[in-house]
Amino acid sequence: MTGFTIVSAALSMLSWQSAGAQEMTFFITSEGPGDGANLSGIVGADQHCQQLAEQAGAGDRTWHAYLSQSSPAAPIDARDRIGKGPWYNAGGVMVARNVDDLHSESNNMTKETILDENGNIVSGSGDETNRHDVLTGSRRNGTAWPWGLIDVLNMDGDNHQLTCGNWTSNDENGSAMLGHHDRSGFTGYSSWNAAHPSVGCGQENLRSTGGDGLFYCFAVNTTP
Repeated sequence: MTGFTIVSAALSMLSWQSAGAQEMTFFITSEGPGDGANLSGIVGADQHCQQLAEQAGAGDRTWHAYLSQSSPAAPIDARDRIGKGPWYNAGGVMVARNVDDLHSESNNMTKETILDENGNIVSGSGDETNRHDVLTGSRRNGTAWPWGLIDVLNMDGDNHQLTCGNWTSNDENGSAMLGHHDRSGFTGYSSWNAAHPSVGCGQENLRSTGGDGLFYCFAVNTTP
């Protein structure tokens, strides 16, 4: 291979990486903050999204975490805090046209398209390490669960409002609603944003069912 060919190949790769970074408006975090479901609240989760996006070269957009928050007076719905779309992964593949498309059966949310900020596929069910449980705190339509709800997917008990204290708890008690990024599971448990509640809020609690404290990040302003 000539020197010219090597340089050309390197420039092409840099161009592809730059194009991917400019177009990326959605990713799943490659890692969480590391303290279970304690994300320092929604604001802390947003900051984590922003930091990862900046490291990947997409920090010129405003990034929000796809998380709902429970409240008896003013709940926060994940679907209302992620912008209007469309959203593309790090490879330039569209995962959803808009909010309604994202929460419909026509979305393109699969293990192969839900890439992390570096363009990597996150391991899921059947892989050596399963990390398919994703923190959302949301119902399938992207809204928060009603305050005080006890019966969730026929699972009774203290649900901690299914947000682990609105993303401030790493306690063994309590629970957060999880999605499955690989869409695996029996009927009713394969949703990307509402598959089942966690068995606790600590890092090891999340790992025990195939999670790692990961969550989804969306660019609010898809045109920088």
